[in-house]
Amino acid sequence: MPPTKPRTVVVNDRMQKNYRYRLVAPMGEAFAADFRPELTPVEMLALGVFGGKYMTDCGREFPPDWFAGAKLSPKRKDPSLNYFGVDASQPLKVWRAKGWIHPDDPRGWFQWYCRYYLGRRMEDDARQIRRWKQIARHAAQLRAHCEPCDFSCRPRQRQALLHWAYDSRRL
Repeated sequence: MPPTKPRTVVVNDRMQKNYRYRLVAPMGEAFAADFRPELTPVEMLALGVFGGKYMTDCGREFPPDWFAGAKLSPKRKDPSLNYFGVDASQPLKVWRAKGWIHPDDPRGWFQWYCRYYLGRRMEDDARQIRRWKQIARHAAQLRAHCEPCDFSCRPRQRQALLHWAYDSRRL
């Protein structure tokens, strides 16, 4: 496949004004060899993640088809929209306090993943991929403590895995 011509994205939403980044890889391709998410951002949004509140002001940054089947809640977080119907998120202030937020992605890991999926590459990629790999321990805990596909077993842990692009419906 021929190289993608870099394109600049300009972001103006509630959390970023005139933030710019370049897309240097084809959308959904050229991922790091050790980064193999099981769900795309489109699939995650359609399944229901983050109580539907995460991406309500980002429609101009991402392709419109990402939002066609998304479960969104423009006013406030609604955990009933999540696939497992539970709240599995920590407040953003907790993420900030723990130093997990990179200034280029003030909403956190999922924002980084959406932009990475679009084709942005940056110095923070390796750290975010390490964090993604560390979440796999939750899948191991589900396998150890739950019957396969028993969605009543550890629903918060299952929902948290969905937030990190692991398809916990298969566990």
